[in-house]
Amino acid sequence: MKVAVTVWEDRISPVFDASRRLLIAEIENARITDRSYVLFDSELPSSLAKSLAKLDVPVLICGAVSQVPANVISAGGITLIPFIAGEVERVLEVYAKGNSLEPTFVMPGCHGCIPKTGKPAR
Repeated sequence: MKVAVTVWEDRISPVFDASRRLLIAEIENARITDRSYVLFDSELPSSLAKSLAKLDVPVLICGAVSQVPANVISAGGITLIPFIAGEVERVLEVYAKGNSLEPTFVMPGCHGCIPKTGKPAR
Protein backbone atom coordinates (compact mmCIF):
# COMPACT_ATOMS: atom_id res chain seq x y z
CA MET A 1 0.00 0.00 0.00
CA LYS A 2 1.15 3.53 -0.67
CA VAL A 3 0.42 6.72 1.26
CA ALA A 4 1.19 10.34 0.40
CA VAL A 5 2.10 12.94 3.02
CA THR A 6 2.47 16.68 2.51
CA VAL A 7 5.89 17.63 3.86
CA TRP A 8 7.74 20.73 4.94
CA GLU A 9 11.30 19.92 5.99
CA ASP A 10 10.89 16.87 8.27
CA ARG A 11 7.32 17.62 9.39
CA ILE A 12 3.80 17.33 8.04
CA SER A 13 3.20 20.57 6.16
CA PRO A 14 0.95 22.60 8.50
CA VAL A 15 -1.26 23.97 5.69
CA PHE A 16 -2.13 21.89 2.64
CA ASP A 17 -3.03 24.99 0.63
CA ALA A 18 0.60 26.19 0.84
CA SER A 19 2.20 22.76 0.33
CA ARG A 20 4.33 21.99 -2.68
CA ARG A 21 6.00 18.66 -1.85
CA LEU A 22 4.69 15.16 -1.18
CA LEU A 23 6.44 12.18 0.30
CA ILE A 24 5.06 8.97 -1.15
CA ALA A 25 5.77 6.03 1.12
CA GLU A 26 5.30 2.37 0.31
CA ILE A 27 4.07 0.30 3.27
CA GLU A 28 4.57 -3.45 3.42
CA ASN A 29 4.21 -5.68 6.47
CA ALA A 30 3.74 -2.68 8.77
CA ARG A 31 7.02 -1.10 7.61
CA ILE A 32 7.99 1.71 5.27
CA THR A 33 9.87 0.00 2.46
CA ASP A 34 10.35 2.82 -0.04
CA ARG A 35 10.08 6.62 -0.22
CA SER A 36 10.00 9.12 -3.04
CA TYR A 37 9.25 12.82 -3.31
CA VAL A 38 6.94 14.51 -5.79
CA LEU A 39 6.31 18.21 -6.36
CA PHE A 40 2.69 19.28 -6.83
CA ASP A 41 0.53 22.38 -7.13
CA SER A 42 -1.88 22.63 -4.19
CA GLU A 43 -3.98 25.08 -6.18
CA LEU A 44 -4.93 22.22 -8.53
CA PRO A 45 -6.36 19.57 -6.17
CA SER A 46 -8.12 17.70 -8.99
CA SER A 47 -4.76 17.30 -10.73
CA LEU A 48 -3.26 16.02 -7.47
CA ALA A 49 -6.08 13.50 -7.03
CA LYS A 50 -5.56 12.24 -10.60
CA SER A 51 -1.79 12.01 -10.08
CA LEU A 52 -2.20 10.07 -6.85
CA ALA A 53 -4.63 7.69 -8.53
CA LYS A 54 -2.15 7.12 -11.40
CA LEU A 55 0.59 6.42 -8.85
CA ASP A 56 -1.74 3.98 -7.04
CA VAL A 57 -1.72 6.10 -3.85
CA PRO A 58 -5.14 5.83 -2.17
CA VAL A 59 -4.41 7.90 0.97
CA LEU A 60 -3.24 11.48 1.57
CA ILE A 61 -2.21 12.65 5.05
CA CYS A 62 -1.93 16.41 5.48
CA GLY A 63 -2.22 19.32 7.87
CA ALA A 64 -4.99 21.89 7.76
CA VAL A 65 -6.87 21.94 4.47
CA SER A 66 -9.58 24.20 3.09
CA GLN A 67 -12.98 22.70 2.36
CA VAL A 68 -12.84 23.02 -1.44
CA PRO A 69 -9.54 21.13 -1.94
CA ALA A 70 -10.62 18.56 0.66
CA ASN A 71 -13.85 17.93 -1.25
CA VAL A 72 -12.10 17.75 -4.62
CA ILE A 73 -9.47 15.29 -3.37
CA SER A 74 -12.09 13.10 -1.68
CA ALA A 75 -14.32 13.21 -4.77
CA GLY A 76 -11.29 12.01 -6.75
CA GLY A 77 -11.34 8.77 -4.77
CA ILE A 78 -8.48 9.61 -2.40
CA THR A 79 -8.94 8.98 1.31
CA LEU A 80 -8.00 12.23 3.00
CA ILE A 81 -6.66 12.28 6.56
CA PRO A 82 -6.42 16.00 7.36
CA PHE A 83 -5.41 18.08 10.39
CA ILE A 84 -2.36 15.96 11.21
CA ALA A 85 0.81 17.50 12.64
CA GLY A 86 4.21 16.19 13.66
CA GLU A 87 7.38 14.62 12.39
CA VAL A 88 6.78 12.79 9.13
CA GLU A 89 8.71 9.67 10.12
CA ARG A 90 6.83 9.29 13.41
CA VAL A 91 3.45 9.77 11.73
CA LEU A 92 4.30 7.23 9.03
CA GLU A 93 5.60 4.72 11.54
CA VAL A 94 2.37 4.84 13.54
CA TYR A 95 0.23 4.72 10.39
CA ALA A 96 2.20 1.81 8.90
CA LYS A 97 1.61 -0.25 12.02
CA GLY A 98 -2.13 0.20 11.58
CA ASN A 99 -2.56 2.49 14.55
CA SER A 100 -4.80 5.54 14.64
CA LEU A 101 -3.16 8.93 14.25
CA GLU A 102 -5.63 10.30 16.81
CA PRO A 103 -5.12 11.83 19.29
CA THR A 104 -1.32 11.99 19.21
CA PHE A 105 -0.88 13.73 15.86
CA VAL A 106 -4.07 15.76 15.58
CA MET A 107 -3.52 19.51 15.23
CA PRO A 108 -4.49 21.52 18.33
CA GLY A 109 -8.17 22.44 18.25
CA CYS A 110 -8.96 19.84 15.60
CA HIS A 111 -10.07 16.84 17.66
CA GLY A 112 -13.22 15.55 16.01
CA CYS A 113 -12.22 17.10 12.65
CA ILE A 114 -10.74 13.91 11.24
CA PRO A 115 -12.97 11.42 9.42
CA LYS A 116 -12.96 7.95 10.95
CA THR A 117 -10.39 6.88 8.35
CA GLY A 118 -7.33 7.68 10.45
CA LYS A 119 -6.23 4.05 10.20
CA PRO A 120 -4.68 2.40 7.17
CA ALA A 121 -6.97 0.52 4.83
CA ARG A 122 -6.31 -3.21 4.96
